Amino acid sequence: MKRCAWAYSDELREYHDHVWGKPQHDEIMLFKMLVLEGLQAGLSWEIILKKEKAYEDALNHFDYVKIAQYQEDKYNELMETPLLIKNKLKMRAIISNAQAFLKVQEEFGCFDEYIWSYVGHKQIVHDYNNTQDVPAFDELSIEISKDLKKRGFKFVGPTIIYSYLQAIGIYNDHELLCDFR
Repeated sequence: MKRCAWAYSDELREYHDHVWGKPQHDEIMLFKMLVLEGLQAGLSWEIILKKEKAYEDALNHFDYVKIAQYQEDKYNELMETPLLIKNKLKMRAIISNAQAFLKVQEEFGCFDEYIWSYVGHKQIVHDYNNTQDVPAFDELSIEISKDLKKRGFKFVGPTIIYSYLQAIGIYNDHELLCDFR
């Protein structure tokens, strides 16, 4: 079975085969991937995948309604939780992004409607021969990044948002010879 070159470890293969590039419409999954992509800033995706279960347990299974209500005591508890990344800005961003996520839902009915409306609710399939051909960001990720920042989201720069678009299947960037294309 042929896969994209970056899927070289067990964690990366599992993610590649079952999540990456597959259209996601579940609100929890859309929020979860936004959290994980934000956590990746400055780190490898493999590290984040290894910590995914710890975050799922610590963050009420990525229940953004509950996370939006977290107070200082819960923030402090999270900062003490083993296996979680001890970055104050990233941890605070998870909470504030949950609050911003709820506001987007209020305005658009659901986050899915908001994010997929950028592409007319249709997946964009790129024709890349290899991982090196994939850009770090593009015009769409810049546009979405700017809008998310205006809405109060943090850790949503153009590169993070490009990765997010891949993660939730808005972009299918599987290599041309990949069997999961």
